Amino acid sequence: MKRRNFIRITASTAAGLVLPSVFSCQNKKMDFKISLAEWSLHRMLYSGKLDHLDFCLFAKKQFDIDAVEYVNSFFFDKAKDFNYLKNMKNRANDIGVSSLLIMCDNEGALGNPDKKARNKAVENHFKWLEAAKFLGCHSIRVNAKSEGTYEEQIVLAADGLSKLTEYGEKIGVNTIVENHGGLSSNGKWLASVMKEVNHPMCGTLPDFGNFKIKDGELYDRYLGVKELMPFAKAVSAKSHSFNKAGNEIHTDFNKMIDIVLSAGYDGHIGIEYEGSELEEVDGIMMTKSLMERVGSSKS
Repeated sequence: MKRRNFIRITASTAAGLVLPSVFSCQNKKMDFKISLAEWSLHRMLYSGKLDHLDFCLFAKKQFDIDAVEYVNSFFFDKAKDFNYLKNMKNRANDIGVSSLLIMCDNEGALGNPDKKARNKAVENHFKWLEAAKFLGCHSIRVNAKSEGTYEEQIVLAADGLSKLTEYGEKIGVNTIVENHGGLSSNGKWLASVMKEVNHPMCGTLPDFGNFKIKDGELYDRYLGVKELMPFAKAVSAKSHSFNKAGNEIHTDFNKMIDIVLSAGYDGHIGIEYEGSELEEVDGIMMTKSLMERVGSSKS
């Protein structure tokens, strides 16, 4: 056994966890597919232990996952660099990995009360729609950040999203919104925004765990996902910590996946490990094993 693997397994065993084999449930039929969100490896990426261009290969070789979700933070200055994007595309295609979406942050508030700033934020996202189209992604994930009253923020966010969606429609790429803090973590509010936009190419990316509206105010995660699933074009299985039985301690994955499948969803559910107790590789493996165990029991 290689030393780095021994150390990793020893540390996890000491925490009372038994790491699953990456191939443990690979032959069991499930009613959804598993993808990997790049954010799951953000510590490795920021530290330089993993290069963004190697993400697809790492997902395939390390976890036997053949669909990925990129994060723009890891190639922020490359959105218009089509030589770089071609390299990304070729690396994914060469090993049979599907590029599903780009998660986009730090491009401005799409619901900014200032019209000029809001329109600038919309325009800032155009290049990511174009990059997604080039890479073969079906969507970009954006944020519905805004300010004002509850009702005002619905109108403002819907305005920015509508304009962005209209651009995406021209090139065949969806605009999808994650519950990602503020009122976007209120399932009822974000569902209202979707109804206000009322466009088939604008949807949601329900995240199992992002339901903190602000300090001291949490939205019910199961209710929130249920409210967002009618508009879902992608789903994030957020995980942080596991008990000795291999279950996530904050989210009942069995209940949550029931909600997802009951909505008629049969696309990818993306692993997004965000915990700190395990090494990222271990956290991803634990999440994948849990999803496979739950998924195979429902097919």
